[in-house]
Amino acid sequence: MKKGDMARKALKLASWTSMALAASGIYLYSNKYLDPNDFGAVRVGRAVATTAVISYDYLTSLKSVPYGSEEYLQLRSKIHDLFQSFDDTPLGTASLAQVHKAVLHDGRTVAVKVQHPKVRAQSSKDILLMEVLILAVKQLFPEFEFMWLVDEAKKNLPLELDFLNEGRNAEKVSQMLKHFDFLKVPRIHWDLSTERVLLMEFVDGGQVNDRDYMEKNKIDVNEISRHLGKMYSEMIFVNGFVHCDPHPGNVLVRKHPGTGKAEIVLLDHGLYQVLTEEFRLNYCHLWQSLIWTDMKRVKEYSQRLGAGDLYPLFACMLTARSWNSVNRGISQAPVTATEDLEIRNNAANYLPQISQLLNHVPRQMLLILKTNDLLRGIEAALGTRASASSFLNMSRCCIRALAEHKKKNTCSFFRRTQISFREAFNLWQINLHELILRVKGLKLADRVLALICWLFPAPL
Repeated sequence: MKKGDMARKALKLASWTSMALAASGIYLYSNKYLDPNDFGAVRVGRAVATTAVISYDYLTSLKSVPYGSEEYLQLRSKIHDLFQSFDDTPLGTASLAQVHKAVLHDGRTVAVKVQHPKVRAQSSKDILLMEVLILAVKQLFPEFEFMWLVDEAKKNLPLELDFLNEGRNAEKVSQMLKHFDFLKVPRIHWDLSTERVLLMEFVDGGQVNDRDYMEKNKIDVNEISRHLGKMYSEMIFVNGFVHCDPHPGNVLVRKHPGTGKAEIVLLDHGLYQVLTEEFRLNYCHLWQSLIWTDMKRVKEYSQRLGAGDLYPLFACMLTARSWNSVNRGISQAPVTATEDLEIRNNAANYLPQISQLLNHVPRQMLLILKTNDLLRGIEAALGTRASASSFLNMSRCCIRALAEHKKKNTCSFFRRTQISFREAFNLWQINLHELILRVKGLKLADRVLALICWLFPAPL
């Protein structure tokens, strides 16, 4: 069998596996294996509260109740015990849940996230189906290793099905990134939330990839792209607590009703990746090496993260750039249409190696790779992909994270002062580098940049 034919068949089988994975709730894009009746179900019933605590889950399906019947009217009256008004038509629907707009009796407008009726019962069947498909792929192509998909689904799906866990994640990331005045995380109403129903502050806005909405509302796409990069760099490199589902439906933009400043609204906090300190620091070192084109350290830290001899492929997957671009420096030139086409064409040919690589890297890397791809999709839609500014923001976070680790592990005041001075110097160097990039249109800018790079070599 020709290599190209094998790759095409493998990709077809892999797409079946992806559909099963999506049905399990990991990627939240497909309902192929769910009961079609689940898709439009509205599961809202009565929350019997004593001392402001929900005593049971108030999910009841309205879809199966005949409209206008006595039972329907009873269920509607129970909804009105909780809400002044409740919109039957959902604002959005995904594999696990749908969201409705409602108004509480005290006048607060809320978003009500309601889990589909049969998701919990169906999820184990979806995972089993995915496992069968992956075993079929394994029988046909022994070199492909996809069992990690099943392991990740078994680990992550129960967390996504617990809406109380989602609420806790929302509060944690809100506190963690409170210094970003451009970030809005809707407040959780704990007194009316359960494992399968989540009530939160209602926040409106346009999707982050909607350029027309931004132009209409005079929101700068470049500013939004920079904010998004800062936010995720902080989560990944500094805090090690990463929102792993930044598809456009979960990231809104708006102008703050009070200040008029552009804001990013982060939704759907069910799926987070918690990075170990060892992984986070190795990942920091790797990205620093990629940004500053230190190929010896790119190899070293790629191998520490499980890439082995496939470190060139690993570097290309992380950056979504060709190996030639990685060697030249990913911050030196933006990605081109030709390079994008080259990467897509080569992906099928390297599918066995990609499969092998994904089977050997730490499991923490899998959701990070997914997150990176979703963020690149947003950048591509906004036309801001692979800007030098985004790489410099990443480098700032890496410098801060590595300096904080070093200071935490020394008892010497002199050594901590030395580390702080080096950190400040490296951050100043990046600021200078960014300033030069902004004036790069001047004839002498390239010469000045070369002089700065010679005077101040890349930070260690």
